[in-house]
Amino acid sequence: MNPVRKQRLLVVLAVLAGLGVACALMFYALRQNINLFYTPQQIAAGEAPLDAQMRVGGLVEPGTVIRNPETLDVTFVLTDGKGRFTVHYQGILPDLFREGQGIVANGTLISQTRFEAEEVLAKHDETYMPPEVQDALEKAGHPGAQKPEGKAQQQSGPAY
Repeated sequence: MNPVRKQRLLVVLAVLAGLGVACALMFYALRQNINLFYTPQQIAAGEAPLDAQMRVGGLVEPGTVIRNPETLDVTFVLTDGKGRFTVHYQGILPDLFREGQGIVANGTLISQTRFEAEEVLAKHDETYMPPEVQDALEKAGHPGAQKPEGKAQQQSGPAY
């Protein structure tokens, strides 16, 4: 083989190897940042993977919010009418957080009945509900999924 051809072949192989390594690193980094959305019904059915980062959403079940007066620990039950599980959160909840309201929480599923939240997001006005939560509640046939009559559901800017 001609030395010039051999050198070109080595350069092309080195470039391809570099591209392969770059793509592998990119896909590895993206895989860690994916947060899939699950509903309480899916979690109760065992469809959500344990010990994985995810987003969950539903309605805070009335009468289930328990705050530790000495720390910032809060536990509450999240439901969509078909499934339910307990959410544990340590931190300051959003001002708009309350019982009976739709929320989305980011965190890790410890078991089918326990979710450790790192962040809790609450809706920003009386008529808005996150689209993922709205769809999940509609699929579950929950009465909280009904849109208020006479009011158009609007979203101006980020939901949270």
